[in-house]
Amino acid sequence: MALTYTTLKQAIQDYTESSETTFVNNLDLIIKQAEDRILKSVQLPDFRVNKTGTMTSGNQYLTMPTDFLAPYSLAVDDSGYEYLIFKDVNFIREAYPASSTSGTPKYYAIFDENTFIVGPTPDENFTVELHYFYKPTSITASGDGTSWLGTNAESVLLYGCLVEAYTFLKGDTDLLQLYSVRYEDALADLKSLGEGYSTTDSYRSGTVRGARS
Repeated sequence: MALTYTTLKQAIQDYTESSETTFVNNLDLIIKQAEDRILKSVQLPDFRVNKTGTMTSGNQYLTMPTDFLAPYSLAVDDSGYEYLIFKDVNFIREAYPASSTSGTPKYYAIFDENTFIVGPTPDENFTVELHYFYKPTSITASGDGTSWLGTNAESVLLYGCLVEAYTFLKGDTDLLQLYSVRYEDALADLKSLGEGYSTTDSYRSGTVRGARS
């Protein structure tokens, strides 16, 4: 059964048997913490996206999308897409110590939480395509009160929220352990789907083994 924002909040209160004001006021935070934990544990194909942008001549930095979590690829359109090689910032700094060294970028790295750095520095304006793992809108903020996790991975979302909720409440240790185990089991099933089924096809790889039951 799919979970909406409303039914998820009610389920958390029902499982914890708590409607204490401070707890209820922090339910959005608890849900977001659970969503973040799930998204950092498994990369789902539904959360891949391609976006185009522009590298500016003379500027070795490229601003990340606001929903960026991790890169899959970055390509420069130089009469056809050329894929940059992902490296550490130190590699780019050592390979191109002078930012004035310019050309078609060959490498990129995560410079800080908002920016990529490329090397060499672009010698003209380039169209780029970034393929990346993005952070979807939280179920607490979606316009219709639904989310992919709530609709397709309700067990992971619910038990993830219960782990966060019992941690917040400093609840019964045995129940916290129980919900932690159920969360890990549900997460393993989701990983089997997201990292197994989505990386092969039956024509080339044969039938994929099913997820754990």
